[in-house]
Parts: sequence; C-alpha cells; structure tokens
Amino acid sequence: MNAIKFLFCVGGCFVSLGLAGCSDDVADHADSGSDTDTDTDTDTDTDTDTDTDTDTDTDTDTDTDTDADPDGGMDGGMDGGVDGGADGGYSGFPLSGFGEITGDCAVLDDGEWTSSSPFLFRNSIDFTETFDETLLSPGGQEIIDDGTAGGSSVNSEAIAYDVLYRCELAALLLTETEVEYTAPDSNLTDFLCSIDARNVAVSVTRAYHYPPSEPCDVADMTSLLEDKLMDVQDAAAHAAPANPWERTILSVIAYSPQCADTVEAAYGTIDAGTKADTILYLTVTEGDDEFIY
Repeated sequence: MNAIKFLFCVGGCFVSLGLAGCSDDVADHADSGSDTDTDTDTDTDTDTDTDTDTDTDTDTDTDTDTDADPDGGMDGGMDGGVDGGADGGYSGFPLSGFGEITGDCAVLDDGEWTSSSPFLFRNSIDFTETFDETLLSPGGQEIIDDGTAGGSSVNSEAIAYDVLYRCELAALLLTETEVEYTAPDSNLTDFLCSIDARNVAVSVTRAYHYPPSEPCDVADMTSLLEDKLMDVQDAAAHAAPANPWERTILSVIAYSPQCADTVEAAYGTIDAGTKADTILYLTVTEGDDEFIY
C-alpha cells in the first residue's frame, strides 16, 4: 500500500501507551492493572503527566463489499477476518465515519506483514462534531460497552480501533477484558483484531503533555515509547493458545502535530531490539477531541 514507512523516529513529549489495562498515555507511566506504564493522571498508564485515554471508534461502513462484518467477534475473525483486507486498491479509503481522516491510510499489506522490521505510519483525524458513541463503528461501540481492565482510556481505544477499521478494514475479534494470557501478571493488549486475515494485537496510548498548553518533551515521549514497546512484547509472549496473534500495532493518539513530531523524534532514538517488529500507528487528533484526553 502507498505509505511512508519509517524504521525510526519519534521525539519527546508526554505520550502514554496502554498495553496493560488497555491503553497508555504520553503522561502515562504508572498504569493500573497489569500495565507497566503509570500515569500521574486519569490514564491507566502512570506517566509523568496527566492524560486520560479515551478512545472512540468512529466506524461508519461505507464500504460496499470489502468490509464483511468487522465486529463479528471471534467468529470468522481468527480464521480470516475481513476478506481481502485493505490491500486491493486505495479508492474508497478511508471509510466514512466519525471524524475526517487524512494521511497514511490503507497502508498495511504483505510488505509489512512478511517483514520482521518495525514500521511507522502517521495520519490525523479531525472531529468536527461533538462526540457521540453512536457515531462510531459497531466495533468501536463494543469496545466502549465492554470497558477496559482498568483506567479511563476506553475512548482513545475506541478511536484507535475506528481508525484501523476505516483505513485497514480491521475486524474486531476480542476486547481487552476478553483476551486470555498464560500468565496472571502479563501485560495486556487493548484489543485483538483481524487485518488482511492476520490476527493483530493493538495497544493504545496517548501522547500529550499536561497541561496541554505546554509542548511535548522528547525525553518523556522516549520513556513512554520504550515502556509501551516492551509491554507489547511481554503481552505477545504470554498470549494464550486460544487467542494467538502474529503482529502488534502500537497505536499512539497524539494531542497535537507538535506532540506527534516529538513522538517521531523519540522513536528515532530507540534501539532495534525494543522496537522489534511492532508497527507504530501514529494518529494526531484535531477539532473537538477533548473526549479523548
């Protein structure tokens, strides 16, 4: 797919990623639950700042054909997910839904799935209307209805899912509380989905500094990314046989373009072993986005 692939980047700022307990924030570092990140604010990750992870999935299905039941749970998902994925052509993407998506979209294909390298993609979503759960895709709504294993990041997780649904035809398989692990102290992934007939775990975190009027910092963003990238590896290592996955996406929801730039700068300083083969999906939120933070 047409996309800019970065094997490096990210700079600093307050960004929180959520693996244990669903999602992490930039300012998330002390995450409640099994997440290693803990946020000093309302986020499950206890980061040095305060950031609440609220994800809303905006997922209106304007896909006429390629988008078979993206929210059908484990049924069909573990075995194939959405037919054809986002690979066959780029017209029609992103699907219509809550918020206007621009930037990298319909970018995941065999070039990423068959590679052992990390990748970074960046896009943005502009919310021109007030948040309403009913404007999300069925999968986004299910994530909100099921809730998280702890913390207040559910809206950010729903939005992260909606972006992947609308851009990559992700089909929701399991929400955070439904994923099983072989170890009780394992870090958690926020949801499991199918993309291009592949099971993909998605961990969500928010990148922003508190108060938001202050810019994100490279050191903070580096710490956040390193913690989240290690958390996703731990979660993958303890995935139960009932719900395996072959790749992980770290979805970073950034408060502003400046925070996203800082995340990219920070990412560029992180070693290959920490990045592993994780795909970083960076989304900047614009407009009426306070429901996320």
